Amino acid sequence: MSEYLYNNCCPNKQTMTLTGRGEISAIPDIAVIRLGVLTQGEDLIKAQTENADLSRAVIDSLKQLGITNIKTFQYTIDKIYEYVNGTRIDKGYSVRNILEINIQNIGQTGLVIDTAVDNGANVVDLVSFEVSKRDMYYQEALNLAIGNAIEKANSISHHLGISVDLIPIRIEENSAPPAPLLRNVAERAFATPIESGEQLIEAFVTAVFHY
Repeated sequence: MSEYLYNNCCPNKQTMTLTGRGEISAIPDIAVIRLGVLTQGEDLIKAQTENADLSRAVIDSLKQLGITNIKTFQYTIDKIYEYVNGTRIDKGYSVRNILEINIQNIGQTGLVIDTAVDNGANVVDLVSFEVSKRDMYYQEALNLAIGNAIEKANSISHHLGISVDLIPIRIEENSAPPAPLLRNVAERAFATPIESGEQLIEAFVTAVFHY
């Protein structure tokens, strides 16, 4: 939370505290996809080798699409156990390799998912749409929030017949960082349709006025 102090004069004057809200609709221009390969087996080396081969095939297929911003997001090896009549039975190992893919042509999102699945990916964890210039949009929303608080002060002054100094003596920023848009991909169909929609970026302030 940020607080801006303008002055602390006129101690005999009274104050009113108002909230202001501003919002901007922005169209996401970045897609973040997390997908990968899960393999299992009693032999850890075989499970790792199979995972590596499939992961490499996924990466190569994406590079053929011109996708180069690919990095490992998560790589885990876990033991698999099954309980039968209270007895724990060792069922081998699970190897999970999740890649994070960033694309600027968000129209390719469905194609990227389908291509990865066609070439061995069997886990799709996340599809997130983000705005690259989020700070710029947030500043616009913040200015609108301040203007909204001033409009409220002006409206109240007219209604009560009082004189209000429309320059706030204090402004507190109450906004939470805007979150990216998330899309769950539960079931796959060929040419997976993925729509980015719009992202609402909001700002909230508390402003104090003298009257």
